[in-house]
Amino acid sequence: MSILNKIFSGKAGKDERSKLPWIQLHTKDQLQSIKENSSTKPQLIFKHSTRCGISNMVLNQFSSRFNPDINNIELYFLDLLKHRDISNEIATQFNVEHQSPQLLIIKNGTVVKHASHGAINELQLSQI
Repeated sequence: MSILNKIFSGKAGKDERSKLPWIQLHTKDQLQSIKENSSTKPQLIFKHSTRCGISNMVLNQFSSRFNPDINNIELYFLDLLKHRDISNEIATQFNVEHQSPQLLIIKNGTVVKHASHGAINELQLSQI
């Protein structure tokens, strides 16, 4: 299989995604925990559309470049196709427009940085 087929079929994203300590975001109740936990360490939410080639490519790039200190950060992964209701709730609670793919960084209960599409990989995550 060519590299383009891997990227756009989502297989590369699944392989890369497994390298990071993702916490699956699958209930609205987790958003309250994210807010609470953000007072002690940053919380990242990666909103991903599993059928979108661009989203898969950005996830692959993010996962290969991001080297978190897992003691100082929590990474949440949201599958938008399965949980669009949670994405809508994120937009409401954190006052951000829905995008896909999208990365949100939450500290002290509020979004301090967010980006979508290729701009995700331009965020200076070492400074969070």
